[in-house]
Amino acid sequence: MFRLNQFIAKSGVCSRRAAEKLILSGKIYVNGKVVKKLSTKVSDNDIVKHENKILSIQKFKYILLNKPKGYITTMNDERGRATVMSLVANSFNERLCPVGRLDKDTTGLLLLTNDGSLTQKITHPKYTISKLYHVVLDQNIKIDDFNKIKTGINLEDGFIKVDQINIISDSSGNELGIKIHSGRNRIIRRIFLFFGYKVLKLDRVLLGPLTKKKLKRGSWRPLTSSEIAILNMNK
Repeated sequence: MFRLNQFIAKSGVCSRRAAEKLILSGKIYVNGKVVKKLSTKVSDNDIVKHENKILSIQKFKYILLNKPKGYITTMNDERGRATVMSLVANSFNERLCPVGRLDKDTTGLLLLTNDGSLTQKITHPKYTISKLYHVVLDQNIKIDDFNKIKTGINLEDGFIKVDQINIISDSSGNELGIKIHSGRNRIIRRIFLFFGYKVLKLDRVLLGPLTKKKLKRGSWRPLTSSEIAILNMNK
């Protein structure tokens, strides 16, 4: 037996929290009747519908993609631009979705999954899954700017402080590593733009416990069971 919101989430429709909203709004049918009680439990023998579609529990899949430059992070695009989904097209029957976003010119690690609960855990700001980026600037960073980024700055959408920032030792001073857990839109680029720097290259090299080791640009691999467990353990 499953709680109704859990069953909906496991079917791949949305997260558990979003499923609760569907239930309360009267959009979920169980055995032909509208059900609005969050405490409702269902089994595989019950017929659960949403928008006239019968829901069934999916097997979760977790795919790690090394995103190339030039692809947008969306399911499809009205303007016909290349999307990250085209890199895994026809590989799965499940409807996988990108977890978070990397802009068109940013490369590196991107997780694709049909697990709504894990998606929320990774993207919600209250959780602490960090991302490490390799940044290449158009000029050497000034030590004063470096220190200000390290202690935190106020952008137009609020205060932001990186978890860690380092100048890559064998660079001339224009290559940095930045660790951050914020998922705010284009946050890395905006941090440097605030000081007048242009980001020439931005590559996500770590996503929580996930690395790019042996993963060529444009290729993907399934997560291991231990990687999935570590992501789900993150508080």
